[in-house]
Amino acid sequence: MDLAPVWEQLVHSLHQVPRSGLLMAAVGAMLLGVLGSLLVRYTPALGKALRMASTFGLVGVLLVVVLQVSRMDPRFELAMPEIGLPEQVVEGAETRVKLAPDGHFWLRAEINGEPANFLVDTGATLTAISSETAAAAGLEPREAGLPVRMQTANGPVAADLTTIDELRFGNVAARGLDAIIAPGLGPTNVIGMNLLSRLASWRVEGDTMILVPHNPQPAIEAR
Repeated sequence: MDLAPVWEQLVHSLHQVPRSGLLMAAVGAMLLGVLGSLLVRYTPALGKALRMASTFGLVGVLLVVVLQVSRMDPRFELAMPEIGLPEQVVEGAETRVKLAPDGHFWLRAEINGEPANFLVDTGATLTAISSETAAAAGLEPREAGLPVRMQTANGPVAADLTTIDELRFGNVAARGLDAIIAPGLGPTNVIGMNLLSRLASWRVEGDTMILVPHNPQPAIEAR
């Protein structure tokens, strides 16, 4: 029996698994538990200690996963900078955006000082950045981030969580903003509800979207 096709399929499947520090930590904790179970017959104290460390490790991974998932849902108001999830703050004065000819609201913005256009999507939970914009703005995937699966025109893809130091448009400044680097977006960037929900208010009047942040900021001229 030729096992080469089976081996190639296995290698391909492993490459499709999202690389994540959390995943590696979970696997390490499970292996620690298995090792502890094997040693408990011969050295009970060491075996029990390893199994306890495994349990605490898995609980820690689960806690981080729950906290990160909650950050993706604007109904939750969690901010835990002490474990590496930066608090999200939005500042600025009222900004008005006219409806574009294509029927969408677009923002000319700066992301970490780099100019970029953003589509406002009230149906998107997270702000999404294209791979091209992320590279220009110097955005890096969060090391211990939980990979996100996105549905694109070419099928599901894995997207990386990242943190935007500063996103500015009009009189609005969003700092420490959670976002995803989405390889399937092409040149498009998307403002999601995780930014809009941090504003004092936002609404649409006729063909104008009105964004009202909490604190006034000097207006910037988009390049």
